[in-house]
Amino acid sequence: MEIYVIRHTAPDVAKGVCYGHTDIPLLPSFEEEAHAILPSVPNDIEVIYTSPLNRCKALAHVLAQAKHTAIIEDTRLKELNFGNWEMQRWDDIDSALLMRWMSNYEEECCPNGESYQQLVNRVDDFLKTISQTACQKIAIVTHGGVIKAMHALISNLTLKDAMTRHAVYGEVTIFNF
Repeated sequence: MEIYVIRHTAPDVAKGVCYGHTDIPLLPSFEEEAHAILPSVPNDIEVIYTSPLNRCKALAHVLAQAKHTAIIEDTRLKELNFGNWEMQRWDDIDSALLMRWMSNYEEECCPNGESYQQLVNRVDDFLKTISQTACQKIAIVTHGGVIKAMHALISNLTLKDAMTRHAVYGEVTIFNF
C-alpha cells in the first residue's frame, strides 16, 4: 500500500502559541498552498483520510474534489492534545511543568492532555485499521505530530528519532506500508 501523508497548510496562529486539538483557522494563502500540493498526489488515490480539525479537512476537500474520491474523517489523526496548554504561548506555560513534560514527553501527559505515547497508540490503531482495507493508494491529511508517529511506526524509528523529523506545512511524505 502506498500512503501519501500530507501535513495541513499553514495555520493562522501567532508564532510561539501551543496548539494541537484546537480548531484554528488557516492563512488567507490556503487556496494557493492547497493547489500547489495537488501535483504531488496521484490522481488514482482511492480514499482520503483526514483529521476532523478544519485545518486538515479544508485540504482534504480540495484533494477530494481534484482527485474525485471520498473523504473519511478519523479522530485518531488529530494532533497531540496539549490540554490546559492549548492556545497559550509556550513562554507563558509554567516552566517547571513544561520542563518536566519536555524531559519525558513520550510518557508524561500535558495537564489535562495526553502523552506522545498516547498519540502514537492512536496512530498505530489507525494504521492497523487501514492495513485491513483493499486500497492500494491512499492519502492522509494530518498534523506534524501524527506524521512523526507514522515515521516511528512505519520506519521502525525510536520516538526520539522520529521527533527529529520535521514536516513543513503542505509537505507530502510517501510511505510504502
